[in-house]
Formats: sequence, structure tokens, C-alpha cells
Amino acid sequence: MTPIEINEIMQHLPHRYPFLLVDRVLELEPGKSVKAIKNVTINEPFFQGHFPGYPVMPGVLILEALAQAAGVLTFKTIQPPPSANTILFYAGIDNARFKRQVVPGDQLILTAEITKSMRGIWKYTAKAYVGDELACEADLMCAQREV
Repeated sequence: MTPIEINEIMQHLPHRYPFLLVDRVLELEPGKSVKAIKNVTINEPFFQGHFPGYPVMPGVLILEALAQAAGVLTFKTIQPPPSANTILFYAGIDNARFKRQVVPGDQLILTAEITKSMRGIWKYTAKAYVGDELACEADLMCAQREV
């Protein structure tokens, strides 16, 4: 598959700057898995306050980036494609663990695998890496809703 660039990602996700946290999808197998990237730069607005003099990407934003990657996977999986009014909302986060700090200059590799989907509830196993080093892992659950 060819990479999914930012314009197509924005067709699937409702997020926009400064909250769009997926820059490119490298691999995607509908119904199975996704591999995406988030380039972490010092220009991110959260670095102004987290933490001055020691910038670290907040763990909740790493989890959000993972959920957004899972969202692209979900929207590419649903057939027929959902309406423009369909949004995925977090419904749960289990077993979240942070293994290393993510700092400006890092490139997060975001992976998610669908473990279950039923009646608009999606479950995933998700991991974020910097290079080959695990930065974060969690089991995510999202609810598909029309708004």
C-alpha cells in the first residue's frame, strides 16, 4: 500500500491543528492493523508548559496519537465508509504503560491492531515506539457515534 498522506488523514479524522497527532500512515491493513508516524518537534504548543527547560511529550497525548492512528484504521475498515458525521470517542484505556520519555526530535512510530469490534465498539492493542524502543503501550477502546 502507498502511504496515506496528511490530506487523506484529515478526511478520516475530525482533528485539526494543534490536536491532529498523526503525520503519515506508513502501513494499513483494513480490519487488522496500522503503522503511522508522529514527528515530535519543539514547536508543539504543549512544550511551552510541559516542562519549561525540560520538554517532554505528555503521556496522554501519546495515548491520543495512538487512538488517532487506530481511528484511521477504523475508518478505512468500515464498509461502506461512514458518514462525515461519524466520530470515534475514547471509551476506555487499560494497561497503559510508559517506558521512555518522548522529547523534541523524536519520531513516534504508532501501531494499533484491532482485537475486537462489535456494534460500534472497537478495541485495539496499541504501541508507540521511538526507533526500536517501546515508549508506550495500552489497550484502547473507542465508541463509534454519529454527531
